[in-house]
Amino acid sequence: MRRAVAIATLLALSIPAPAFARGKFDPTTEFEQHNWIPIHLGPLNLSITKAVAYLMIGTVLTILLGLGLMRSRLALLPDRRQTIGEAIYEVTQVQIAEQGLPGKAIGRWFPYVASLALFIFTVNLIGFLPLPLTGETWHGIPVWGIYAATSSLSVTLALALLTFVFTHFEGIRWNGPVRYFKSWIPEAPKPLLALIVPLEILGQFMRLISLSVRLFANMLAGHILILTFIGLMFILQSLALLPVVVFASAFYIFEVGIVVGIQAFIFAALSAIYIGSAIEPAH
Repeated sequence: MRRAVAIATLLALSIPAPAFARGKFDPTTEFEQHNWIPIHLGPLNLSITKAVAYLMIGTVLTILLGLGLMRSRLALLPDRRQTIGEAIYEVTQVQIAEQGLPGKAIGRWFPYVASLALFIFTVNLIGFLPLPLTGETWHGIPVWGIYAATSSLSVTLALALLTFVFTHFEGIRWNGPVRYFKSWIPEAPKPLLALIVPLEILGQFMRLISLSVRLFANMLAGHILILTFIGLMFILQSLALLPVVVFASAFYIFEVGIVVGIQAFIFAALSAIYIGSAIEPAH
């Protein structure tokens, strides 16, 4: 019962101010970016926006989680903190790093893929916790709402770009430029190479798109659905829509309990696979 009340409270807090006015709620406005603190360096726009604020919070929490869970003294009878830390380490080491990276590269790239998984998990998770960072007020009171920085394509594209650059950097470092780029050319009849080689090059760039769009689309869709379901009750102002709240609560639990972790795992696992395949090309 307490959990149900807590979930209902979180969902109510996540409703933006326009939802309390009949017919004025548009969930897509929650993803608009406005310059809270304008910072411009020539053509570069480094302004602090809602996405930047959430990324800063996610960065600080990731560091605190890493220090709190991974730097505790080991005991024969592990406490809850040590158990959680060991579970995270095992998943990132065994299920992510060892499955995608060759043995000779695990020591170098395990910290990256593990940090990537923990950071994305943290940012995704705080995206479902109502915070007074919507930039809106209701009768002078800051409006609480939910927002995930990973529901912004620019954020996920930047994360994917890191993996993309590291992938080809390692491929060239381990194999040399000639052997590495030659590995992109499969064994095939010469008349077909004119068609296959451009597709192979395009496939390398499609990895960048698939990494960024997968995470972005999943988080964006989840937040829009939650905001839409809950906003309907306030817009239509009818108790007949109470089952919508129940469905939204179930969907909220699904997003927090499953999607948040799965998306972080997939992103980190694919990053490990891409870097590993560049170090040891298949061809």
